[in-house]
Amino acid sequence: MRPGQKLKQQRPLRPVQLALLALLLSLPLQARALPPFADVHVHYKWNQEELTSAGQAIQVLQENNTVLALVIGTPAEHALKLQQLAPQRIIPVWSPYQAPGDWSTWAFDRTVLERARKALDSGHWHGIGELHLISGFTPAWETPVISGLMKLAIEHDIPVLLHTEYSRTQHLDALCRSHPGLKIIWAHAGAILEPAQVDEVMSACPAVWTELSARDPWRYVDTPITDTDGRLLPEWRQLIERYPDRFLVGSDPVWPVERLDSWDQADSGWQQYDRFLDFHRTWLKALPPELEEKLRLTNALGLFGKDAATEQ
Repeated sequence: MRPGQKLKQQRPLRPVQLALLALLLSLPLQARALPPFADVHVHYKWNQEELTSAGQAIQVLQENNTVLALVIGTPAEHALKLQQLAPQRIIPVWSPYQAPGDWSTWAFDRTVLERARKALDSGHWHGIGELHLISGFTPAWETPVISGLMKLAIEHDIPVLLHTEYSRTQHLDALCRSHPGLKIIWAHAGAILEPAQVDEVMSACPAVWTELSARDPWRYVDTPITDTDGRLLPEWRQLIERYPDRFLVGSDPVWPVERLDSWDQADSGWQQYDRFLDFHRTWLKALPPELEEKLRLTNALGLFGKDAATEQ
């Protein structure tokens, strides 16, 4: 201030400004510095609840400014425990898994279709998944349970979260071509596939949205999307730029990685949530701002009919 300069009289804050300020101050300090995030691959399982209550899980999402979380409950009703605490933030996904090993046997269970129809007719669920289609375990998609679930998803106009783990793309390509109108969220970008193979599916199936959960230094380590410095590999960046409206990001908070759904041991995935999201935020920052925002937030909000202005 120059000598003799008078201070300007400050106008009182308007009510709407006061309300916004109160909302900002109510956020955890960490969340205030983070841009909003849409996480399309979240689990809340029987053995995660042992370590992380529903209220604690919501707090983790708040601290990371995760404004949309696509939650897979195992059993399915676990997703509703989170949704009841944060209905604007949580999108529950119905899962057929109820017992140990269901990830490998669900496609042979004829009760799945009856349970799915009853659940979807209730209006509580806004997706189906995560359905594992794994080489050596899953029958052909033409079998009644798999094809029947796809038809139910089309009937209710909801996406199916599919986890495919095949060395080739023909299985998913044939499934999506045979079910016009089916919306697919493709978990882990095919898990073990390279960008060129992911491109094959996305070019053939315009209703496939590809998400990049677990493609990090701790899970699918043999098929990374980033280099050792956390920068997106050029071939992955080119692919994302080719389909800027159809890539999504998720955390997949399941831990430890070397254990596969041990029902008798606790899953500490929610304790790793910050780490998983920080990995994605790092490589996203290097993208042009408009593209970064699409992957981080608006692609997912658009897929689920959410308003970005409302969620932030």
